[in-house]
Amino acid sequence: MSRSTKKEALLDVAEALFYEYGFRGVGLKQIIKEANVATMTLYNHFSSKDNLVEEVLKQREARYWSYLDSYVETDAESPFILAVEAHGLWLKEQSYQGDLFLRAIEDYAGTDNEIENIARSHKAKLLQYFQKLANKKGKDNEQDLANQLTLLLEGTTSMTTLIGAEQATKYSIKMARTLVQHSS
Repeated sequence: MSRSTKKEALLDVAEALFYEYGFRGVGLKQIIKEANVATMTLYNHFSSKDNLVEEVLKQREARYWSYLDSYVETDAESPFILAVEAHGLWLKEQSYQGDLFLRAIEDYAGTDNEIENIARSHKAKLLQYFQKLANKKGKDNEQDLANQLTLLLEGTTSMTTLIGAEQATKYSIKMARTLVQHSS
């Protein structure tokens, strides 16, 4: 395995393990073993477990935005509905057991670290994303609509663990249509 392939293997294995067992439930030895790399390989790429968590979150965020961007046509009549649909597909395919960013906020809250900052920044970017869409579509109440749609996606994420991604997304799309219809 090349150096970059080993780093990618570490990131992929760590993300899967963190998602399945939580950040506190996974040790570096387990990641090293499942990635089939040497201990020094991990430390050549990541200075600490916290640094590994940071990189996992950054990688996941990049994938999320790439996923959303590939699905949402901002010039479409209602890119808001496309964004809700895309988020629902993401949940079904990538995040059916809850949100890794919310877990990071919970696990690292109040510890004054970059992990919590990355996770909170991801949530803030979602709000900014909807603000930009609302602005582009000429919505007068762009801030309100952005807050409502962000809240809708967060609720969809939470409900996925209870009723499944498909059902949660179905309800969210109906709600998003109502929100967009009643926005000016």
